[in-house]
Amino acid sequence: MTKPPVSGNRTGRKLGQKVKKGKLKASSRRWIERHINDPYVQRAKLEGYRARAAFKLLEIDEKHHILAGAKRIIDLGAAPGSWSQIAAKVTDSTDADPRVAAIDFLEMDPLPGVRILQMDFLDPQAPEKLIEAVGGTPDLVISDMAAPTTGHRQTDHLRTMHLCEVAAHFAVEVLAEGGHFLAKTFQGGTERDLLAMLKQNFRQVIHVKPGASRAESVEMFLLAKGFKGRRAPEDKAQETA
Repeated sequence: MTKPPVSGNRTGRKLGQKVKKGKLKASSRRWIERHINDPYVQRAKLEGYRARAAFKLLEIDEKHHILAGAKRIIDLGAAPGSWSQIAAKVTDSTDADPRVAAIDFLEMDPLPGVRILQMDFLDPQAPEKLIEAVGGTPDLVISDMAAPTTGHRQTDHLRTMHLCEVAAHFAVEVLAEGGHFLAKTFQGGTERDLLAMLKQNFRQVIHVKPGASRAESVEMFLLAKGFKGRRAPEDKAQETA
């Protein structure tokens, strides 16, 4: 069971530490102070995860059970790799029998059992390379992708929603029947066309915000459970006739 950190911690580090002013900008100093005093950051170090984001996935799974029975997983926007760490563990993935494929345009240190692609997911060759890397049909696609922020909230929202939409269409193209899709989105409304597409292809579509996601953050996660399976070409033709 994934429990949220309590106010204390087991790392021996005191919470409430301050960063000396020095030459840092006030905004940079506040970010560093928040980071080093974040109990999830400290817990991630203690438990061997590369980032606090691990607990977002674990908390979502605790309630919605998307990792249970997963045999092959594709991780989009994977760096630095905490979600891939969890994916490799639940699938029993090894270097000899890889069952997890991860992609990010950022460099990512190797992980046992994870095939890592350093490339842009929007590259036309990325989908085919991911399927080849994962070694079979995935039953879970997870995406923590977010576009680099510009500081303009609406622009950032639209850019990240585009990544979410592309990831969703990819999931529909590659998932095994019964599989799940999880992707980062931002508060401000998911596009209606995207929600309609997911509801057409999955049995349940919901928004979730795990406790490990900072309260002040606008991020949420879009979860689509129970992929209905791809329809035959003739079925699609009848709908458009």
